Amino acid sequence: MLGDLGTAGLAVGLACATLTALLWLRVALFGAAVRTARHGTAATLAAAALACALLETALLRHDFGVRFVAENGGRDVPLYYTLTSLWSALDGSLLLWLLVLGGYAALLARRAYPPRLHAYAMVVVSVVMLFFFALSTFAANPFRSVSPVPIDGPGPNPLLQQHPAMGVHPPLLYAGYLGLVVPFAFALAAPLAGRDGPGWVRMARPWALVAWAALTAGIGMGAWWSYAVLGWGGYWAWDPVENASLLPWLTATAFLHTTLVRGRVAWHGALACASFLLMLLGTFLTRSGAVTSVHAFTDSPLGPMLLGFVLLAVVVSAVLTGRRAPEPTRPSRPRVLSRATLVLVRGVLLVTIAAVVLVGTILPLLTAPLSGTGSSVGPAYYQRTAVPLAVVVLLVMGVTPALRVRDRSAALWRLVVPAGAGLATVALAGLLSRPGPAALTAFGAAGFVLTGLAGDLAHRLRRSGPHGRPGRLAGLVAHAGLALVAVGVAGSSAYGRDAERTLRVGETLRVSDVAVRLVGVDRTGGGGGSMAVQARLALTASGHTARTITPALRYHAARDTAVTVPAIGAGPLRDTYVTLLAVSEDSGTATVRLAVNPLVGLIWTGGALTAVGGLLAAAATARPRTRRAARADRPRPAPVAVGPGAAT
Repeated sequence: MLGDLGTAGLAVGLACATLTALLWLRVALFGAAVRTARHGTAATLAAAALACALLETALLRHDFGVRFVAENGGRDVPLYYTLTSLWSALDGSLLLWLLVLGGYAALLARRAYPPRLHAYAMVVVSVVMLFFFALSTFAANPFRSVSPVPIDGPGPNPLLQQHPAMGVHPPLLYAGYLGLVVPFAFALAAPLAGRDGPGWVRMARPWALVAWAALTAGIGMGAWWSYAVLGWGGYWAWDPVENASLLPWLTATAFLHTTLVRGRVAWHGALACASFLLMLLGTFLTRSGAVTSVHAFTDSPLGPMLLGFVLLAVVVSAVLTGRRAPEPTRPSRPRVLSRATLVLVRGVLLVTIAAVVLVGTILPLLTAPLSGTGSSVGPAYYQRTAVPLAVVVLLVMGVTPALRVRDRSAALWRLVVPAGAGLATVALAGLLSRPGPAALTAFGAAGFVLTGLAGDLAHRLRRSGPHGRPGRLAGLVAHAGLALVAVGVAGSSAYGRDAERTLRVGETLRVSDVAVRLVGVDRTGGGGGSMAVQARLALTASGHTARTITPALRYHAARDTAVTVPAIGAGPLRDTYVTLLAVSEDSGTATVRLAVNPLVGLIWTGGALTAVGGLLAAAATARPRTRRAARADRPRPAPVAVGPGAAT
């Protein structure tokens, strides 16, 4: 019953999306009233919400006659992970995708923008909605029935039941990915809207900021999930699916920076389109089975349809953005060394990093059919190419605040002090620890940026006081967050130490001043044939009193999968990370990996600050317009005579 209702809901959603696209096209071409088109958008959102609700109900009721529930549900799965099972596999995750996309469409439909620009933008969003409804209805319908009906299901992938971030990480990523459809829609609508087209960048920027903040938070939480769950002790492996989330983030960041400079409309459109197209490419990589990754879904029939839509979107973007009228020439040429120039340089660098990462991500896909053998691009490629460019971006970011000051002597002073702080950081770190050239450069760049941001903050507080608008601090907060991420990445890479050893009861493994001693091994049985084995270890650090930690291995019989459960001791300056790798049959020995990861916490703190900065910037974009509108509504004072027969 629920399966039939869900399939009907998808069919209704597909029909609503088709009708909505036609209604908005009617508005754009003939100036028809928008009320009916808005109702169609709301109905499409309602269909997506109904499909999600029906699948959640089937999961909660353990309706194993529904194929998705039979493959991903289970009676012994905790309630929280039963709810998050909706997006634990391909077909169900597309329903969440539709819900988020429908939410953006409904919000955009209710906004007041120039009529033709708004209508054409809604046509683009509705067509995207139509495609994903068709994808879910015909190629990835989670409501198909299964026969015979199983008594129980295997539950979601065990890796997705190890951490509560599973409930937040995918929705955040989807909110970031799908928010990029709005700038894309405005970029395509602008050349079609005629006189309504100019000014689209200002309207698209708040949407891009919200999407960018959500994508930043989603990437950061994904790194945290990888660090806490996978047991390898790292947070970023330059995996193809990880890269697929980074690519649109880089181009969206470039878009947001270049929108701070007037003009450059063609570049704005290209970056807005590139961000959405890279999101589609990431969707193809994740959902087609083209790459092997712990983050990717398994093989599916979606690959050809997704690839076809990507190619269609590329052609449409190239045709429409290529039609844009040439930009008027400026009466004066900007200074070579100016804030606007550095903003554009930063945008070029970000696009270059995106190109480097894109080549490394898709090159194995292109060469494998030609060579007949599998190939891969390892982390060394990205460390030699993308990482140095990222450090240069950091340095340029540190120079920019000084150029806000018009007085050249003051601007020079605001460069000298941060540069001195950066050099002092390099000298101090080199003398104390000698972490290597790459880490020293990152430390120096971060010190340069953070000192410059502190000076900029002091300057702004002197001008506006402590009660200045929070939106003015958005860039400072986001840039400070990125500098902290750079310190965390460089510190954990340069100072991280690890060791692996098979221990007998009573033996000790030591890394730096941290030691673990094997106390014993415990085995426990679980429901459904599952089993867990954990090592009791006494951990001591810097001579402090020992405490007991219990890293574990869990075997899930339903999935025939074993997962590691690391024991992580998080601290302000470093983490201790202990993983149980293997246990002998007689439980007399255990293979343990001990890692000491300094400064990892700065990555999570910096990522959170960066996302908060994006949200502050998004909130600030609406406030000035509100205040201007309020001033416009105030009664104007009566004219005052200022001379013989004169009035103003």
